[in-house]
Parts: sequence; C-alpha cells; structure tokens
Amino acid sequence: MASTLSDQLEEVRCHAEACLYSTGSVLEVRAGISAMANIPLPPSVKYRYIAAETMIIENGVNNNRKETIGSLQRLSTALNILEKYGCNLTSSSRPKYWRAVKHNNPVFRATVDAIQGGRAVLRLYGYSNQQPDGLSFPDEVVEPDIEKVAAVTLEVMSLRMELDMLIKEAHPHPEFFERIIPSLNQKEDFGPISDAVAIPSSLRESQPLYMSLASLSQSPTSAFLPVRTANASTSTSISTRHTERANHHRTVVTSSKMRKNHSSSLLSWHCTHCTRVNSNQDILCETCERPRLASSGSAKDEFPQPFTITEWQCKSCTVVNAGSSILCAVCERPRLATKPPATPTRPTPTPNRPAAPVLGMPGDPDSQWMCQFCTYINYTPASVCEMCDLPRPEPTKMRVKLHPPSQVKKVPVLSVKPKDPPMEDPDLTRQKLMKEEGLKLIQLIRDGEKKGVSPEEVYTGMRVSGVGNILPCDWLKAELPHLLDQICATATSSRLADLKAGQNQNGTGTSEDTGVEEEQTRGGGVTLSRAEAKLAWLSAGGDTERAAKQALRDRHSKVKELCSLGFTDEVQCQEVLRQSEGEVRGALSLLQRPLMEPFHQRMWSDQPEPPIDINHPDKQRVCRRLLAVYDLPSWGRCELALSLLQERTASYSLDDVVQAVRESHDRDFIRRVLAKECPICLSDFPHSKMQSLTSCQCSVCCGCFQQHFTIAVRDKHIRDMVCPVCWEPDINDPEHLNSYFSTLDIQLRECLEPEVYDLFHKKLTEQALIKDPKFLWCSHCSYGFIYDGDQLKVTCFQCRNSFCAQCKKPWESQHGGLSCERYQSWKRENDPEYQRQGLAGYLRDNGITCPNCRFQYALSKGGCMHFSCSQCRYQFCSGCNNPFHTTCAVIHCSVTGLHAHHPRDCLFYLRDWEPGRLQALLQNKGVEFNTDTPPGTQAGLCGVIEQKDESGQQTDSACGAQTQPGHAGLCEKHYREYLVSLINSHSIDPAPLFNANELVLACRRYQVDDARGELEDDVTYYTRILEKLIDEVPLGDKVPRKK
Repeated sequence: MASTLSDQLEEVRCHAEACLYSTGSVLEVRAGISAMANIPLPPSVKYRYIAAETMIIENGVNNNRKETIGSLQRLSTALNILEKYGCNLTSSSRPKYWRAVKHNNPVFRATVDAIQGGRAVLRLYGYSNQQPDGLSFPDEVVEPDIEKVAAVTLEVMSLRMELDMLIKEAHPHPEFFERIIPSLNQKEDFGPISDAVAIPSSLRESQPLYMSLASLSQSPTSAFLPVRTANASTSTSISTRHTERANHHRTVVTSSKMRKNHSSSLLSWHCTHCTRVNSNQDILCETCERPRLASSGSAKDEFPQPFTITEWQCKSCTVVNAGSSILCAVCERPRLATKPPATPTRPTPTPNRPAAPVLGMPGDPDSQWMCQFCTYINYTPASVCEMCDLPRPEPTKMRVKLHPPSQVKKVPVLSVKPKDPPMEDPDLTRQKLMKEEGLKLIQLIRDGEKKGVSPEEVYTGMRVSGVGNILPCDWLKAELPHLLDQICATATSSRLADLKAGQNQNGTGTSEDTGVEEEQTRGGGVTLSRAEAKLAWLSAGGDTERAAKQALRDRHSKVKELCSLGFTDEVQCQEVLRQSEGEVRGALSLLQRPLMEPFHQRMWSDQPEPPIDINHPDKQRVCRRLLAVYDLPSWGRCELALSLLQERTASYSLDDVVQAVRESHDRDFIRRVLAKECPICLSDFPHSKMQSLTSCQCSVCCGCFQQHFTIAVRDKHIRDMVCPVCWEPDINDPEHLNSYFSTLDIQLRECLEPEVYDLFHKKLTEQALIKDPKFLWCSHCSYGFIYDGDQLKVTCFQCRNSFCAQCKKPWESQHGGLSCERYQSWKRENDPEYQRQGLAGYLRDNGITCPNCRFQYALSKGGCMHFSCSQCRYQFCSGCNNPFHTTCAVIHCSVTGLHAHHPRDCLFYLRDWEPGRLQALLQNKGVEFNTDTPPGTQAGLCGVIEQKDESGQQTDSACGAQTQPGHAGLCEKHYREYLVSLINSHSIDPAPLFNANELVLACRRYQVDDARGELEDDVTYYTRILEKLIDEVPLGDKVPRKK
C-alpha cells in the first residue's frame, strides 16, 4: 500500500512540476497541489526537499490548541511569501532584481524571517550567497535551476494547502499532524459546567444558535451543551433586577462556536480592498493577498453604516463638489454621474472579489467583466462597478431552442386585479433629464474639439444660438465673425460717446469732430481685434454689451501695464496691441524691436567686435563687457581683472589676465602665474605661455620649447629629445621610452611645423623597427626597413642598390652561389683593389657592428674603445660589445662613473701587449698572420679609416700614423688590432701567457678565489689559479668572432 501511495505521489509530483515550469494552466497546477495534499502520507515521506516536519515542529508546538493554530497561520503566511519567490524564479519574465533577497524588506521580516526554516527554503531556491543585507545567487550562476526551483515551490504550495486545511479543520488526514503536534488534540476549555440543556446533535454545527434554541422543545434527542457558571450567574443577576422577575431563573446557553467567533472578531481586521475579515495575525488578506493597510478590531466594522453620497467629483475639471450640488462650482457643467444608490434598510455585504490566481498567471477570462462607462475591470461576483456604481450590463441572451409543448392539463387562469402604475420619482426624472443634457453637451464638445473649437466656445455658442436645429459649431463658423465685428464697433462707438460726453460736461469744445480728433491724438482711439472681442464675448457668456465693456476694460489694463514698463506713448501701445491681437507679450516684443535694432546690426555685421577699453571712465560698463564677452564667474572677478590690467608696472595681456582670474581669486597667486621666468631665455611669461614635460617640473616658454625640439628632431638623435633644462628623463630604458614619447607626441603636434613633425614620426618609427630581428640597414644609404625574404641579395627601397643580407657587403655578381666566407676569400685572392688595401681593407670589412641596432661601421677599433652608435645612441665597447653605463648591475662593483666590464680576451686589455707577444700566442695555436707590406700600398703612412673627435665633432678619416717594419704596412696600434682580431676569430684564450701579476689581477677582477696554500710553491700556486680562472671565467660571449 505504501509503495502504491509513493508511486501515486511521484506521478502527481512529476506532472505538477512540469506544469509549473512549462506552459501549464493554473487549473492543472492547482489540481496537482490538491492531489499531493490529499495523499495519506506523513510529511516526512511526502516532502523530499523541504524539512516539512521540522518546520511544523519548530513553528507550531505551543501550550494549547489556540496558540498552535495561530503559529500555523503565521507559518502558512510565510510559505505564501516563499511561494511567490519561487514563482518569480520559474516565470518566463522574471523581475529585474531576482538575484537578491533583501532582509530590510518589512514583509520579509514579518513573514519569512519570523519563522524557523524560512531562509533554508531560499537556499534551496539558489540564494546561497550570504550578503550583509540579504541573500543572493552566486556570481557565477547566470540562470536559476528551473526544475529544482519548481520542485521546491511545489512542495511549499502543497504544505501551505495542508496547513490551511488543518486550520479550517478540513484536512482529510489530520492524524499525521496530531502525532507531530500533540496540542492539536486538546479541546476548548469550557470552564465549570452548570445545568445541561438538551440540544439535538444535528443542530450543533449546521444551524445558528437561535435556531437550535428554538428547536429545543420539539426535539426528543437528549444532548448536553456545557454552560459557564460565571456567565449564567451574571445573566441571572441582570434578569432578576426587576421586581416581577424575582423568582425567575435563566439557563444560559453558550455555543462554543459563537464564543470562538466572538473572540476572534476582537482580533480581526477588514481588508480595505475586498472587505474580507482576516485574523489580526495575518499580514496579507486570505482572499486577495493584499497587504494589511488598515486594521479594524471593533464590531462596528462588521456592520457598516448606510451608504450616503457626501461629495462627487466633476468628470471634466476633477473638482470635488458637495453632494447636494447639481452643477460643478468651477466649470458649471452638469453632474454626469449616475443616480446615487438607494439607501439600504440593512447593511448589504459587498461581494468578495475572488482571489488572484497563484503563480502570477492570468485568471479565467470568464470571471471578469468590463464596465462600459469607466472601463474598469470587475470580477464576476460583483454586479455593480466598484468605480462608478453602474450596474453590470446584461449579457446577450442565447437563443433557446423551442420544444413542442407537452400535453399538460390546462389550468384555468385566475383573475388578477391590475396594479396601479408606480409613481415616478421627480428627483429621478430630474436627474435623468440632467444626464441626457450632460451627455448631449459632452457629444457637442467632442465634435467641437475635432473641428478645433474649444469647449467654452461650444457652450457659449449653444447658449446664444438657442435650441434650434443649427449646431453650435456651425453657428460659430457662420455667425461668430459678424458678432465679433459688432462687438468691436460697439466698443469703439461707446468709447467715442464717452469722450464726447466728457467734453460736453467740461465745456472744453463745441465740435464733436474736434473733440474726437483731439482724443485720438492723445491716444483715446481704440481699435479692438477679433481675438480680444472673442475673449471678452466668452467671459461675458455671450452678452454683446457686456463683452464690449469687458474688452474696453481689458484693453485699458493692458495699456497701463505697457506704460508701467516704460512705454508712455498710448497711441503706439494701442497700435501694437491691435497688431498682436491683444497679447501683451507680443505687443512688448513689437515695442522692443526698434530699441534692439542697433544691437542687432552690430551683432550681425561683418565688422569685428570693438576691443574693450580698460581705461574707459565708466568702470561698470567695462565690467559688464568683461562679464558678457569672457564669461567670468562673478562680478568680483571682473573687478579683479580690471584692477590687474590697470596696474602701471604690469604689462599683462587681457586674455592672460582673464584666464588667470578664472583659475583663482588670490591676487598674489595671479601675479605669480602671470610672471614666470623662462630658464632658457630669462624672460617673463604668463603661465599659459609656458610649457613643461610630464617627466620633470621644469617650465620653458613656448618659443624655446619649439626651438629646442625642432633642432633635436632635425640634427640629433631621437634619444636627445629630452628636457632642455634638466636633460631628463633617461630614455635609454625601453619601458620609459614608450610612455615618454606617447605624451611628447601630443605636445609636439601643437608646436612643431608639419615637416618637422613628420620627421619626428619617421625617426620614432625607425626606433621601434630596430628591435625587429628582420630589420636591415642599407650599406649604401643607411636606410632601414623590414626584410622577410630568404635570399642573400637585398635591394634597398630608398636608393635601389643591392647588398648582402648576411655580411652586409655591397652585392657583386661573384657573390651569387657562394657563402659570405667563400666570397671574402675569393675577393682577397682575386680583387686587385682589395689586395692593394691590404690589412686596412681587412680591418674595414671587419669593422664595428652595433649590438643594439646591428648597424655596421667600416671603422677600426683602435683608439678609444668607448663607441656611441649614431643610429640608436647605444654606448658600448668596440672590442667586446659590452655596454658602457653609469649604473652598474655587477655585484661588488665600486666604480661610479661611466665604465664597462671587459672580458680578458677583449682588445681593451690585449692592445697593451707587444706585437711579438701577440704573435707568440697565435704561433702557439698555429694561426698564420701577415708581416709583409702588400704591394701597391702607400709606404710610411697607415691608411686605416677610424673615427676621430675634432672640435666636438666625430669624423671618419685615415689614421696617417707612421708604419713600422714587419707590421704589414700598418702602424703599431692597428697592427695590434689586426693580431687581436685573429685571436678573437679563433677564440684563443690569452691567459696561458699571463705573468704572475697579471694572473693575480685577473683573478681579483673576475672575483676568483686566489688564496694561497701554506706549503704551496709558486709554480703549483700559479698553475692552480690559472686552471681555476680558465674553468670559472669563460671568454667574452659578445666578442666579435669574424674570420
């Protein structure tokens, strides 16, 4: 049996869950919930996700049944809120802030947070992330688990339904809950029992109390109803106070159900929307599920007073009028509402609105109807609209199929006395007539709005035209223009008549025309426009005489208003009012137009704005122009700028002073800003004329800034483009290089000439391309470019000459098909010019190559070993390619100046050796070297090309030193360079030829332990440290090894 019930529960659960998170109907979800609630299984078996039994025990166990029922009601209310959270998550259109639940919500605090286990249900929904002000979904969760949320929501809805049935004592299996909560088995405490009165058991619950008492004498069944002794004695004492009832005894019968209802009524409240009586502990209404807005705990709320109308709201102007008034006090329009409801003789209960469908799904369309008057949506039980009190229209009657009459015995018709026709209520007749007239007026107003006629015109036209067949709109179109002209003529003639009467009384004239002309000259002539006449006609309610007088009064007040503004010519005021159809603003615009003409001409002329004269005697005029032209923040700033400009010792320009005054109101600070000294030209400039780099705090004038960077771009390297005052920053660091030039580019774009700025961008591009391993320098024109080919022959895009991509030598046809080494060997053996140059050509071909940008120089390495590349400004040793720097990264280095760390086979150390010693080192390794002078070379002078520093300029020229015999036609310096190049080409270590002092010095230079043993002799000691030096300190890894 249990297995069958479990299978049934699982089937019902699956079907209900599918309906909940899919497109199932409300009725199917409700049927599934009801089926789950009626399955006879305990809560611990029925509910899979939520701990239903634990929640009931923690929230429902109390001392008596009454407190237990109240606790279960609070738990049911909380489950209702939790149900709505789940329905929001399963809905296809979730709320905007569905990811979080806030604790500071008053409904949440009073319901979900007031029970045990409420937050656990929210965590089952997915609100597992604890926040300071509530719960939320984790950040990595994009969408909720709809299937799980639907399953949990279904269990919440089922448990809520079971609790509602248990509270209403309608649960089919309450024994499962009575085992969990023993207090549900307790009965009501009736107190001491007095005399028993027999009441039929069939009447105890099904009939009211007064019906049960009335049937006591007729029922033979004996049943005992307990009665409180205290209540009986109190009732007896009250009833026996009269002398005739001294011997009378009363038996008080108290129904437990009535007492229960009476106690609950004292702790109840009325829903202001559906008027349902709810328990005082409920937060939401059980019927419409709206929040509790107003409590009603007294008995008078259960019996409302008869309904009377004390006020009504005008449908046109929305003014609230007294209930006794027929016309609106503001717009004088008839009352358009229906007749007031009849005064009920007894309170008529308002039909309860059906509860809103659960899960936020739309309700049954058949349960709603729309009021035809106010379009308010009402629900089926209500027969009268809640907004306008109009009855519900009768539905269209269905055609009934007629059946043939059955053979029934005819019954004689009884004679019925005809009833008198009912008396017609005069108030109802009057209100009906008012309604018809109001509806007619509304229709006329709507027709007039379509034709562009205002409601006031329609109403006035209807009053003037009468009740004839002509419509007000047609009458207004045909007759109103003539009527307005008549009003204008009447006003003019009335004005002239008043003038004539005034002249006759004063005796100032004898001729009518003379008086009229004089008055017209003074401005007394009035010519009204149709617009003015129309406004006066509407305000007078259609009376032409009143309209003419009103138009004259309005025109007189408008003329006075214009005169108060400074326009004293009444004739001109009358004319502009006629042109503007009585509108004061339009007349004022016409009067001001001639006054603004000079200003308009100056504004729209092609001539430049006249400069501000700071020496003008009218200081306020100068300040006003400063305020208008330069938009200074205040009048005080204008006076400050004017005072600075008028100082005798200052030579400030107006623009500089205005910009400084905008930034500050401190006079001393402004003076410092306006007089800054340029450290290059030593002239004073305002702060706006100074420029500074982002890498330092130095400021120079715009002229010096432009001149410095123009020279740097044209004549110097890209790395020389630093501050001209402090020579910062050090842009040898690649990280600082990119950030520095990105901001410098913005400043140079504004101050450099276009061709200089283009050259700056070209050098900046070459600086970036140097880092690419495919970048090549042309050996003919020093143009750099990217080469992606795999052939040795490369053609320059600039000069169109070819060179070798590997050895960087000018390309010759003999190089084709030969490697660079074989091509150099062939050139030495077969090229007469190369043979004539001898070792000078060899040193040129094996010249200096920059290790940073790979640019080659056909120069010897003799002389100063500190070499600076002209392309990238990289400083290095020409013998070992190690960098020269001031900040050393070698540990325990104590040198602070510009220096480099050289290996022991660098030319820096070997150039001090005698040629014979270098030759001996080559002979020990079997390397051949030249000693004879090549034929055809110039005798006596060394022809090797080297870089020389002459008057601060580096130039390339021949050595010109005296040659020595046995040095192959070279001077001693370049012959040593030749021998060292052979040593480096064959990677020969010079350490075996070190003497004792050189060996110890080399060990200390390269931090090799040179400690000597106690019994160690010289030969053993020097042999040991030589081996240790060779093993621990290798030869230079950057030394050129060309052959």
